[in-house]
Amino acid sequence: MVALRFAKAFRRHVDCPDANVTGSTVGEVFETYFADRPDVRSYVLDPSGAVRKHVAVFRNNDQIVDRVGLTDSVADGDRVDVFQALSGG
Repeated sequence: MVALRFAKAFRRHVDCPDANVTGSTVGEVFETYFADRPDVRSYVLDPSGAVRKHVAVFRNNDQIVDRVGLTDSVADGDRVDVFQALSGG
């Protein structure tokens, strides 16, 4: 199982409790989660399925590389964290 965690800022907009889900890539982890919570998808991914511009996704404290195909691999015991990215200056 992979631990999928959402920053508190997301919870202001959509019900997205942390969960343990299956998958061998970040994309599969998201698809497993979104199957039960489809409303969360549009807050994390854009209409093309890529990570939204102002969202940051980390696997075990390292930012994912593939924000479009979501092919970064994950393994049992890994953690995927989803944050609203800060922008501006």
